[in-house]
Amino acid sequence: MKLLVVGSGGREHAIAWKLSQSPRVQKVFVAPGNAGTALELGLENIPITAITELVAFVKQENIALTVVGPEAPLADGIVDTFRAKGLRIFGPTRRAAQLEASKIFAKAFMQRYGIPTAKSANFNQADAAHQYIDQSAVPIVIKADGLAAGKGVIVAQTYEQAHDAVDRMLTDSQLGKAGAQILIEDFLAGEEASFIVMADGQHALPLATSQDHKRLLDNDLGPNTGGMGAYSPALCITPELHARIMREVINPTLLGMAQENEPYTGFLYAGLMISSRGDIKVLEFNCRLGDPETQPIMMRLKTDLLRLIEQALNLSLDKAEIEWDRRTALGVVLAAEGYPESPRKHDKIEGLMEVIKEQAATEDFHVFHAGTALNTEDPSSILTAGGRVLCVAALGENIKLAHQRAYDIAHKIQFSGSQMRHDIGYRAMNRIDPKVDS
Repeated sequence: MKLLVVGSGGREHAIAWKLSQSPRVQKVFVAPGNAGTALELGLENIPITAITELVAFVKQENIALTVVGPEAPLADGIVDTFRAKGLRIFGPTRRAAQLEASKIFAKAFMQRYGIPTAKSANFNQADAAHQYIDQSAVPIVIKADGLAAGKGVIVAQTYEQAHDAVDRMLTDSQLGKAGAQILIEDFLAGEEASFIVMADGQHALPLATSQDHKRLLDNDLGPNTGGMGAYSPALCITPELHARIMREVINPTLLGMAQENEPYTGFLYAGLMISSRGDIKVLEFNCRLGDPETQPIMMRLKTDLLRLIEQALNLSLDKAEIEWDRRTALGVVLAAEGYPESPRKHDKIEGLMEVIKEQAATEDFHVFHAGTALNTEDPSSILTAGGRVLCVAALGENIKLAHQRAYDIAHKIQFSGSQMRHDIGYRAMNRIDPKVDS
């Protein structure tokens, strides 16, 4: 059968790569894809992004199933449109995707169903927001209500930073419609973890746990990004904590969506803060797989991903069995110069083609592309084309070996102004050996 993956990032490359391994899959089309999906065996890029054109392509090519990677098409109602045309697609509806597309909707939903989250207030007028900040403690978190490509969350360490964030969003409209309303919430201290499940509207199948690294620089310094690396499993999620997250977060979310006549089908990502006392609070919901969490998770997944998605669409995830590689997977992101504010493009990537050849002879690492493009003037090279350019994901018998393998490969790849954290997985390594220099 033929499949379609919608998106162009590292998450979509990893999803398409894993789907192509199913023995029943003839080809996976990726719309629009990137240089990595263009070169990957079994994948083919399609230069289409408009939902109406995707519908026509799926009908023309007799695509059996579509999987949506990023949040924007979900918020635009791609699932609703496909379902109305009788086409099989995996992802939440437009209304269900409001869990990610509107921070204010998600916060109100969590409050309705008793899902633990930070205290907050929402505003559309700058004066009221400034007054609220003056009466609150710092650090404090300022969030744009809508989708803002990873730029809509400011963790303000000072009152000046908080007031500046409000002015940029509400007064200067720097985030456009996404920042026309904002959410101001209490800062939560602790350790972040990513908890991702597949949902069929009634049942949830947990995927392997993972931990993202949002800040640009080592030691969690610098601005927030879309994610500079991740590893799986997340050692902070104990079996007891896993059970509590399912009981206190995931199950109430699915039950609440069902009660509101919008059963949730698709990937559901809960970004969590776990306090030193073990308290759980939801920082955010994403209505898709995380990026870069997807890359190490897909490295560890041994079960046929197509079969799991089919079980979700058939409302039978409660009968699904999932198998994971016992090894640790770690992914490190190589980002463009100027990321996250103003990433540079069109730099030639050195060493990548040699690494791709090396990757073909082993199964312990894979380079997933995000912001890359084929060089039309030189077919033997690839250019940067976005903020997060590549994610090198590797397997190891433990976190230290996975870290070493990923970085050994990553250091073979260079481009002008490349940015890379050197401490991905440091929390897990410190849990194993507190003397580890992170």
